[in-house]
Amino acid sequence: MSIQVIFLGTAASIPTVSRALPSVVVKRKNEILMFDCGEGVQRQMIKAGVGFHKKMKVFVSHMHGDHVLGLPGLLQTMSLLDRTQKLEIYGPVGIRAFIDGIERTVQFVLTFPVETDEIENEGVVCDEKEYYVQAARIDHVIPSLAYALVERPRPGRFNPERARALGIPEGPLWSRLQHGEKVNTATGKEIRPQQVVGAPRPGIKIVYSGDTRPIKSLVKLGENADLLIHEATLDDELLTRAQEDGHSTPSQAAETAKKAKVKRLILTHLSSRYKSAELLLGQARKIFRNVDVAEDFMKIEVPALDA
Repeated sequence: MSIQVIFLGTAASIPTVSRALPSVVVKRKNEILMFDCGEGVQRQMIKAGVGFHKKMKVFVSHMHGDHVLGLPGLLQTMSLLDRTQKLEIYGPVGIRAFIDGIERTVQFVLTFPVETDEIENEGVVCDEKEYYVQAARIDHVIPSLAYALVERPRPGRFNPERARALGIPEGPLWSRLQHGEKVNTATGKEIRPQQVVGAPRPGIKIVYSGDTRPIKSLVKLGENADLLIHEATLDDELLTRAQEDGHSTPSQAAETAKKAKVKRLILTHLSSRYKSAELLLGQARKIFRNVDVAEDFMKIEVPALDA
């Protein structure tokens, strides 16, 4: 089992010839979770083969235009394609007024319900059966959020041979054991799940930084993540400018990854001044080796531990 991550837009502030504005899609089973929604995102979705009709949630990090102005076009495109399934949008205070303004002033008819959730407090903001999404306040020039998608532990691996040896035939009883229930054999002997099921297997954890200066809350949110997607708008030589503008450099992103003990780091949200990402990549790799720089339409698989 794995989760696919697709980088739809990897630029900062303004698009370039090769980079669109910020948006990252996480494809988990039959659901799409989008983190930030830069202008023209629906075109990027088409090129990347991301559908418009699946169950979908959008998580906006902050109310700067390059992170949120893709929503009007996305809503209209979905309506023109006759989407009927609900779209859930999460974001900081202000996101509801923004969505209400789109519906009130842009002349198109929504064909599906839009549910907007303004996040006022840190913690779990979306709680599903198999995963949850946690938000943390970070340090930008306006209120901004980082997000962690955290899968709940999966049941341990089932041992068929052990089950048969204990007198449990293949069928519904196996399923009940896998889901943590005790069962009885034909002779009345009680079998507990731990006798045939291994230890729970950890789920996947993916963290998205949004725009931020280095901050302890992001290190805590990112602890032991399988993947940290972190902005690196400006290179290390422009540290003062990054600090003033509420951004991070590659070395700062790498330090966060190192402190959080993440498995992999991907840098994104690059300033248009960089025609090549080699400088940024080199600076980060001096501190954290397992790092890459995102490109538009880059797809990566994040595997689950299958022990």
